[in-house]
Amino acid sequence: MAPNLILISLFLCSFMAASSAGNFYQDFDLIWGGHRAKILGGGSLLTLSLDQASGSGFQSKSQYLFGRIDMQLKLVAGNSAGTVTAYYLSSEGPNRDEIDFEFLGNLSGDPYVVHTNVYTQGKADREQQFYLWFDPTKDFHTYSFLWNPQRIIFLVDNIPIRVFDNGESYGVPFPKRQPMKLYSSLWNADQWATKGGLVKTDWSKAPFTAFYRNFKANACVWSKGSSSCENNKNNAWQTQGLDANSRRRLRWVQKYFMIYNYCSDLKRFPQGRPRECRRSRF
Repeated sequence: MAPNLILISLFLCSFMAASSAGNFYQDFDLIWGGHRAKILGGGSLLTLSLDQASGSGFQSKSQYLFGRIDMQLKLVAGNSAGTVTAYYLSSEGPNRDEIDFEFLGNLSGDPYVVHTNVYTQGKADREQQFYLWFDPTKDFHTYSFLWNPQRIIFLVDNIPIRVFDNGESYGVPFPKRQPMKLYSSLWNADQWATKGGLVKTDWSKAPFTAFYRNFKANACVWSKGSSSCENNKNNAWQTQGLDANSRRRLRWVQKYFMIYNYCSDLKRFPQGRPRECRRSRF
């Protein structure tokens, strides 16, 4: 049996005994990559694979307009240079809103780069990048979006790594009108993903595989022009910000693990930093 199949079989044994979260058959559609995208374990496990012919991807059946989205991921192990595992919320159309995690692969022994971005009305250029304080290929970890009308919080194992506040009061658009689906894909981006494209994908290591489990959406489902939350204002995430402990954790991450912040890239913005950078507390 191939090594990847042995690994998947071991995962299934543990998932069928322990997994109790959402069912991937009910919650997601496999949208590209053919056999490279699989739902296993009765719906408890989803895998995406990449080979030299194609990557793969999936999307949620539901659209959301605000909420907290959690998913556990186990990223491509070994020499993952050139690969990108994207995990993001996105609306449709050229003026889309989007909230991104992208995990940029690296050579064996080098850390993954976690690339985050926020698109509003089709405009992005709000990148922050981080290393993680653990090896994301050894076990599953929870990656979360908390999105409410006041702010977007990116979390890793419930630790905030980034906050994007609603800056409409000072002229910065905020994603709050377009419902979004949850997407994930595994694809080859060796023209830029690892060390600016200097390190290429080693196809002798293919197929590359990422694993997903324990999806949870505590969110407003958008359907036929209305939200499931219109008559329910009691969800804590709808007004949630950062308490004192969360602010300390955020500062810890940004001090020790942030490796790029667009707000600090003065060469990129010779006419002055973006407005939200001048107002942001973090």
